[in-house]
Amino acid sequence: MNANGGHDIQLVIITGMSGAGKTVAIQSFEDLGFFCVDNLPPSLLPKFLELMKESSSKMSKVALVMDLRGREFFDSLIEALDERETSWITPRILFLDAKDSVLVSRYKETRRSHPLATTGLPLEGIQTERELLEELKGRSQIIYDTSDMKPKDLREKIVQHFAADHGHTFTVNVMSFGFKYGLPIDADLVFDVRFLPNPYYIDSMRPLTGKDQEVSSYVMKWNETQKFLEKLTELLRFMLPSYKREGKSQLVIAIGCTGGQHRSVTLAEYLADYFKKDYYTHVTHRDIEKKSRK
Repeated sequence: MNANGGHDIQLVIITGMSGAGKTVAIQSFEDLGFFCVDNLPPSLLPKFLELMKESSSKMSKVALVMDLRGREFFDSLIEALDERETSWITPRILFLDAKDSVLVSRYKETRRSHPLATTGLPLEGIQTERELLEELKGRSQIIYDTSDMKPKDLREKIVQHFAADHGHTFTVNVMSFGFKYGLPIDADLVFDVRFLPNPYYIDSMRPLTGKDQEVSSYVMKWNETQKFLEKLTELLRFMLPSYKREGKSQLVIAIGCTGGQHRSVTLAEYLADYFKKDYYTHVTHRDIEKKSRK
């Protein structure tokens, strides 16, 4: 509640790597009824916050895209967030990221030049921008890796996260993945379950996934699995309330096995079901559709 007895104003600052999906993101927030401003210079944020406070009844949900193409813009944003008295507002930073190779490919497809590439080579600008945004990414409450997302997927993720009925809910996102395809860059916590017996080596289970009863029963029957889950759930029961108190709106827990098909999928489904009675949970299986690939 704010000082006037109403609900806190929602402010989402959308930033991140150029080419990671900021245009799609701002369009998605418009569809959710947010008041949206594209490319607001961070130096103008203090004035904009004053305007929001004066017209809080008209601007209860605001999304701002900030394209940080210079060090002075970055410093202005950090200063505004650090020094502004924001007890009347709920500010969150949504950081959009993607792998360098994906960003290079997107720039080549659109034939655009990266704004920070002095030589015209996209990778140079991407690396410069990543260094510039490193501290801001660390301050972000929400990080999306759009490397494997189509625009439709990003829209659905934003709607799922920011729709009115979940706007003030702490969300636990549980993700399964395969180490052979790389670590998920948007994970807050990563747990490696490759030490558990692998159903992949049983011919009848190889084409199945952890969502199939035969596989999940196999993974769950081992003493190692039960002991691991006992210790992991105890750890998470301790940690999750602290993350929530800190002000995070979501936590991404990544469970990894070799290919992201069997063990990680089984345990991700288990954890999402385990915590759904206390938190809003969402489960995704990043690599489950890659089982046919070599």
